[in-house]
Amino acid sequence: MAPHPLINELAPEFSIPDVNGKMFKFPPEEQGVRVKKPIALFFYPEAGTFGCTREACQFRDALVEKEIFKRTDVQVIGISPDPVSKQKKFAESQNLNYPVLSDERHIAYQAFHIGRSLLGFTDARTTFVIDSEGIIRDSLSATINYNTHVRFVTKALEKLEPQHSAEFLSKTQDADAAHSDDPLSSQTREELGRVANVVGG
Repeated sequence: MAPHPLINELAPEFSIPDVNGKMFKFPPEEQGVRVKKPIALFFYPEAGTFGCTREACQFRDALVEKEIFKRTDVQVIGISPDPVSKQKKFAESQNLNYPVLSDERHIAYQAFHIGRSLLGFTDARTTFVIDSEGIIRDSLSATINYNTHVRFVTKALEKLEPQHSAEFLSKTQDADAAHSDDPLSSQTREELGRVANVVGG
């Protein structure tokens, strides 16, 4: 099977409503700046069905129970063509702890090249793993085997973790360097040193 055409490409942008009807911009942003963390974006055929409920709950539990999900601070996002009202009921009834989006017009589906499955009877169950720079690193399309999607994300995150850790270390070092170059910080350290000498004397 040929790899998905978006692999190693920048993830497409889109805006569709969440369970409260509020427009959710993808990739996620905070104060106008894109959030730099890995993303597990999963498309499921229909809210409330057995397989989709199991898949959604497995992602819910993974965020709490799986160390790799916690260490990488991965953002899980679920999408289906169901209307907002149905998504809201689904998310609340299953206590889902991540954004669930409504894509009735298939805006995100088209952006991510999600096709049909099961002889065209349903949308394909597809999951993407996107790195902290917004690049799509891997994808899985498995409509019937709903149990495999969390396992797929787990393995993908394990591959991404060294990259994520290196980026975090780099940011920390940059912040430390900036702090050490701050004149006020240097002055404060000198004053503390004088106080320590006085006390010690």
